[in-house]
Amino acid sequence: AAALPLVGLTAWQALFELGELTAGQRVLITGAGGAVGAYAVQLAKNAGAHVIATASPRSADRVRAAGADQVLDHTATEVVDAVTQPVDLLLNLAPIEPSQLADQAALVRSGGTVVNTTVWMQAPSDQARQVRGLNVFVRSDTKQLTGLVTAIDRGDLHIDISRRIQLQDLPAFHAEVAAGAVSGKVVVLAPTA
Repeated sequence: AAALPLVGLTAWQALFELGELTAGQRVLITGAGGAVGAYAVQLAKNAGAHVIATASPRSADRVRAAGADQVLDHTATEVVDAVTQPVDLLLNLAPIEPSQLADQAALVRSGGTVVNTTVWMQAPSDQARQVRGLNVFVRSDTKQLTGLVTAIDRGDLHIDISRRIQLQDLPAFHAEVAAGAVSGKVVVLAPTA
């Protein structure tokens, strides 16, 4: 239960509320190797979209297993060079530079959407091409969360918990995060009295 609500709702609201993703569309998900990305890839694929995802070599297999049609290694490939056809939706989940996001937004077809989850920069819009730029501010939604739980119960959506740690191990875990050695969803367990 701890690994679903915030990240699952972020993915759902980004893809379907803001991005208005539908079957047959093409979506580029940058930062798909993270916790929100794992849900976003699955939800987009389950909706019938063609999913292009960026991930590091460390998380590429996980992203592919989640259903991505194409996985781009963002550490060795320029995303704007590797995506050869326009996408309907760009979902940015990665802490990339604003200039990189602007370059990737050029991959969005006229009338498409850029949705951004990084709160420190705005999603770029392009009025001339009618490309909307929207930022995600996730909110609680009982109906959406119930839908996500139902998808999990049916086996259509999977929670990928890479590991569980004890609360007292949090300082060491933060050091691992700072060193870039953590991938996947980590659940912190509360002490039992």
